[in-house]
Amino acid sequence: MQTKFIGRAGVAVATLTMGAAVTLAAAPSALASTPAQAPATLAAKNTCPTWSVTGKAVNFRSGPSTNYRSIGLLYRWSDSGTKVSSSGSWIKIKLDHKSKTGITKGTTGWVHKKYLEQCVYMQLD
Repeated sequence: MQTKFIGRAGVAVATLTMGAAVTLAAAPSALASTPAQAPATLAAKNTCPTWSVTGKAVNFRSGPSTNYRSIGLLYRWSDSGTKVSSSGSWIKIKLDHKSKTGITKGTTGWVHKKYLEQCVYMQLD
């Protein structure tokens, strides 16, 4: 089997010899993608209601500030909840399951947004 590649004036030509000859030619400009040809992508609002704790041990508070008492601690990646409301930088969540420290499923409380991460829906085609 013999393969030979020849490039000339922006056109690539490949010839294969294996009992029959095949010639392929393509202009590189036809294969190149320019930003103007890229489809427009619109950012969709994240509507996933679940928020996971990302802090090591985070206070689960009775109100939206450090002035409110702590109900207990929530731990990174093992505790999560559904957003009920928000106030400034604080998110009120309802626990999806019993927390690692024993806080009952369905309990609502406040966590600062910097210690939470909202889930993201993924579309798999």
